[in-house]
Amino acid sequence: MQAVTVDQLRERGSVKWSVTSGNQLGAFIAESDLPLAPGIRDAVTGAVEGGLTGYLPDQVAATTAAAAAAFQHSRFGWSVDPAQVQLLPDVLAAFQYTATQLVDPATPIVLPTPAYMPFLQLPGALGRELRTVPMERVDGRHVLDPERLAEALDGGGLLVLINPHNPTGQVATRGELNQIADVVDRTGSTVFADEIHSPLVYPGAQHVPYASLDERTAAHTVTAVSASKGWNLPGLACAQLILTGDRHRELWHKSPMVTRHGTSPLGAVAATAAYDAAGVRHLDGLIDYLQRGRDSFARKLAAAPQLGYTPPAATYIHWLDLRDAGIDPASVAERTGVLGVNGTACGTAGFLRLTLATSHEVVGEIADRLVDSLSR
Repeated sequence: MQAVTVDQLRERGSVKWSVTSGNQLGAFIAESDLPLAPGIRDAVTGAVEGGLTGYLPDQVAATTAAAAAAFQHSRFGWSVDPAQVQLLPDVLAAFQYTATQLVDPATPIVLPTPAYMPFLQLPGALGRELRTVPMERVDGRHVLDPERLAEALDGGGLLVLINPHNPTGQVATRGELNQIADVVDRTGSTVFADEIHSPLVYPGAQHVPYASLDERTAAHTVTAVSASKGWNLPGLACAQLILTGDRHRELWHKSPMVTRHGTSPLGAVAATAAYDAAGVRHLDGLIDYLQRGRDSFARKLAAAPQLGYTPPAATYIHWLDLRDAGIDPASVAERTGVLGVNGTACGTAGFLRLTLATSHEVVGEIADRLVDSLSR
């Protein structure tokens, strides 16, 4: 991966760098500064040159569905029928579709916290009841207490299960997932499994698709996956919704077209290229680069033990506990020039969320600023 300077990043005009100025460093949004896979660039360029800039053709969608299913099988050992894969613009569109079309309108939405910020906001915007379930820290892991989860899902609910987890970077174990499945099955609930960060799992951890556990989870789960995070494609608007339950597939085909509209054909072409052999080789190189950046960041933060930090097992999202340091996360940007996300927006006060999909030089500068300023 070629080093990129901050000045060069600002010239790109991405969201992360267009809202920062002076000596500020952006680490608040899940977009990457690292190179786009050549195969994706060529595929999208070819599609534009060929005039594929209208609506999504069925044959393009079918090709992407097959590619997504093949990736799930080769990467995670999950056998998915391409007919179970449908396309939507992004994970939030997939969540909105699930909440409005696949479950009863009175179904409460249950969200473990901390969580991806929009999942705390969207239920209210949809007029739905939101029940949050704070996760507990046990031996350095964020875990769901089965009794508290059962209480929140009592009578049936829509559980939002983020794995790999945003913002902690944790990867759920099979045992943890089975424990959740027992509660979901017992309460007659549905799971919306947000697995869009699953391509970005580091060596030593293993992603297990929740719906792949057994027949129960296959029936009660709607899974959202995407190439958006692993290959930095969120602006191309193509996520994949995997409907392993017969009832969910029936409802998909019965739902109004307007509720499942808007996927970009260029995003579908890009996703297909991401999931092919060359795209996966690029992904593996990216994971290696991100891991080395993560490890360097962890070494630097070790100099300030009052900053609570567990390196993520997946994703480029880092979750810092500032409570023992007595630091208000809202003050970090002013103190350091590093723009992250206050953990309050994730449903958990006292933490700071950072996204570090950037050059090692920028990662190192962010770490140095945090240690120098916050450890005083």
